Amino acid sequence: MRILDQTRNRPFETVVIVVAPVCGALMIALDVRPPSVEQAMPDLVRTGWQFGLVAAGLTGLLGILWPGRSVTRLGIELAAVLVLATVTGMYVVALSATAGRQAIPATSFIAAVAVGSVWRSVEIVLVLRRLSENGREVEHESPFGRTP
Repeated sequence: MRILDQTRNRPFETVVIVVAPVCGALMIALDVRPPSVEQAMPDLVRTGWQFGLVAAGLTGLLGILWPGRSVTRLGIELAAVLVLATVTGMYVVALSATAGRQAIPATSFIAAVAVGSVWRSVEIVLVLRRLSENGREVEHESPFGRTP
């Protein structure tokens, strides 16, 4: 029996993963950051936050496009969404600390990305656990049917 991973096709996650390194790279290249990040994070943390956006996005793209074993793909994707959850969580804290109640709409939206990243991490861990228990490869549900 093969295990079906129905979690591969995620257009929202893919778009967030694609946009994250673009945002991080633009902030690094243009030397601009949100005022809340400037105020709430020391220089080293701020630099790590920017590079975390780039790393999460590029790693996520690698995981999504990985041509090899699905276990490897899932492991790479897990690393990416955990980093994404961390950097978006850091931004939520920075916004909340500097803007207070005025930041509620923005922090709610960004916190949803962090929660979605944690949710995806849990899904991946559960699929990997089932794989390790059964010692089998994962099938993927795609618009074109199931593929190994």
